[in-house]
Amino acid sequence: MKERYYLVREDILPEAVVKTMQVKQLLAAGDVKTVHEAVEQIGLSRSAFYKYKDGIHLINQLERERIVNISIDLEHESGMLSKVLGVVADFGANVLTINQSIPLQGRANVVISVEMSRLNDGLGDMLEGLGALAGVRRVRLIGQG
Repeated sequence: MKERYYLVREDILPEAVVKTMQVKQLLAAGDVKTVHEAVEQIGLSRSAFYKYKDGIHLINQLERERIVNISIDLEHESGMLSKVLGVVADFGANVLTINQSIPLQGRANVVISVEMSRLNDGLGDMLEGLGALAGVRRVRLIGQG
């Protein structure tokens, strides 16, 4: 399924999603040391936090922080990582780090940090391009910084 991104006003979001963002802000600012502390302070369950944490980001944060972390599940085939890096390069983004797990049961996870200041198209288009590659099983935006 193709991931889609929307710009939504905060007042129409479910309370759990808004509170998830508040928890992320507490953690990022260093006001709390653990997720447990943060969710208790905000009044959110840990399960709700983990359900929504990878799906909500402040729009001004994404604009200001031009580095994103992307998790990609790949089939264990020769040249797969090269294809992924080719798509990132085609979009004008710059790979900063690559962390790849050892393939298990024919699949490996790769986490790449990408600097996006020269991105030709939108981040959503690049994620869609990565997901369209044969052998890519899942693509997720997991953070920015």
